[in-house]
Amino acid sequence: MRPAKLLRVAKWEVTKNAGGVDRKTVVVMVLAVLAMGSVAAVAASGSGPGLNADIYRVGVEESNPYYDVVEDDPSFRAQAPDREAFERGEQDLTFYGPNRLSRPQTEKQAAALEALRTSTESYNDRTMARESNQTAAFPVSVTLVYQEQGGSSALDTRTDGSANGSGDATAGDRNDSDGTASGNGTATDDGATPAGGSGGDGGGGGDGGDGGGGDAGESTGDGETAGGGGGANLGGIGARLTGDVDSGTPSDISPPFPFESLVLAFLYIVPMNFVIQAYGSSMLSERLNRRGELLLVTPASRVDIIGGKTLPYFLGAMGVATAITALLRFSGIAPSGSLIAVAAVLPIAMLFLAATFCGAMFARSFKELTFVTVTVTVTLTSYAFVPAIFTDVTPIALISPLTLVVMDLTGRSIALGEFAFSTLPPLFTALVLFGLGAGLYREEDMFTQRSIPLKVLDALAGQIKGRKSALKMSAILIPFVIVAELGAVAFLFVLDSVSLNVFGTNQSLGIVLVLGVVALVEELGKSLHLYAGYANARYERGLRSAIGLGALSGLGFFIAEKGLLIVRLSDLESLPIGDAAVQGATPPAGVPLWAVALLFLFAPLALHAVTAAISSVGAQRGRLAYVAGVGVAVVVHFAYNLTVVSSLA
Repeated sequence: MRPAKLLRVAKWEVTKNAGGVDRKTVVVMVLAVLAMGSVAAVAASGSGPGLNADIYRVGVEESNPYYDVVEDDPSFRAQAPDREAFERGEQDLTFYGPNRLSRPQTEKQAAALEALRTSTESYNDRTMARESNQTAAFPVSVTLVYQEQGGSSALDTRTDGSANGSGDATAGDRNDSDGTASGNGTATDDGATPAGGSGGDGGGGGDGGDGGGGDAGESTGDGETAGGGGGANLGGIGARLTGDVDSGTPSDISPPFPFESLVLAFLYIVPMNFVIQAYGSSMLSERLNRRGELLLVTPASRVDIIGGKTLPYFLGAMGVATAITALLRFSGIAPSGSLIAVAAVLPIAMLFLAATFCGAMFARSFKELTFVTVTVTVTLTSYAFVPAIFTDVTPIALISPLTLVVMDLTGRSIALGEFAFSTLPPLFTALVLFGLGAGLYREEDMFTQRSIPLKVLDALAGQIKGRKSALKMSAILIPFVIVAELGAVAFLFVLDSVSLNVFGTNQSLGIVLVLGVVALVEELGKSLHLYAGYANARYERGLRSAIGLGALSGLGFFIAEKGLLIVRLSDLESLPIGDAAVQGATPPAGVPLWAVALLFLFAPLALHAVTAAISSVGAQRGRLAYVAGVGVAVVVHFAYNLTVVSSLA
């Protein structure tokens, strides 16, 4: 790579594309951004018309204490009580008197009753909030402080006026000052509870449940420490949606929702989509009508050309990330933001650009490029976004580099191992993608009209120089395997608590699915380049040759698989589903040396060699035989993984 020529190509790229977007497109983009911002503001404020407006019809008289509850809730529509209308299904709820309510007969009527109970609780809380004596209205006030300790979320609570101590918080261990629970509602025969007016009745539940003045959890723990450092200040919206309640009644307390993580993650991800659209269009335009032939005949190398054409878009993406971080920092929203957040965005930007570059090399038209870029956007956005949701499970969250961004903006410290675990897999994957795409940046490949699957095979075959390439290619493709397996762990983590009976033993559904994904991804990583070599006549066909190539591929994958040891930097193997995903590369502590040699060296090596040989034998016979061979290899691999996980458990 020669910097002078790279910069010259970059300057030409910027100059050529200057003014490429016309004014109409700019106006449409601005209007779209404003529209999205307006919709987001309305959604966050909770105002505006709702989808559930007037979906329940309630027969209630104005003299009924529940009339105000119905009128205050837009999901209800008040009507005159009519028993016959209720029986015909024209009314969902009907009051026969102040404390008598029709018994639900359909699912919708039952849902209407549940909605009425919730509305009554909210109505009573609002009524008591208007009382001048708030201590009498809400005798118990609870403060929750969420602190992260050792990769899990620890919950500390503090009740106003309580003495310091070390006892754990339990729900319902203290009532009101007179020793009795608040609330004076009594359930009727038909399951309704009168609205409490100005009293402490908690709602329309059939069991006469408490409202804001009911039982409350008490804690004597130390609640003085705020969790999360100098966190981002998203204002009232963040406090309402995250469950970060500083003080309030027990009914105010809600589970934490990672609203800050979602907002901050989208701030950095959305601009990437605009950048890759322009980048993909520019790269594909070089392949249409042989426009890129002028660059190919210049003294600049492929690396100089690709690097020069990519550099402006990479700098643009990083510039946007830097501007967002600076804006959050100096506006006071996230005063802890630093260059760490910008550095964490770098591998994401590289991965977006690399995937788009390969897509532009594979696509035959702008129509196909649109399909490719949409696929890239959805896939990579999910990879970067989904793990960041699990803010309370640090090993899972660290799969995404966006978690580092959120941690930096909220003032949390980041260890060097955590930074490496989050950023290295996507960064290496991006470099491999650029390498595969660069293999097609030549005249004989750029201007040919071949389908996307054939282009993928051409990109793989372009790296094959001989039989030893089977070993090299398995090692080169290992970043794809790591990223795919980590993504599977993040997506399937929510199923870890679901039990499944497998061969007479109870296994986690999440673990079983992860083992299946691991087997499929690894077998494809070991065999796809072999099929590309056979399809492009790079390898000699024959049973002995196929078995030898499969053994070499399995050996290369086994050696490179030790790169999965990077998961130890994030303590991912401390989670059952994470340990299952990497069980072939990370032997647990305390296992004897002979067992490590047998189970984690010789057995995995034999597994990879055998399964790769099975796929290779199928690949040298044709496409259908290759699919069948991969299927058999996946079954063998899955059975091995399940046996190992079950025996270690």
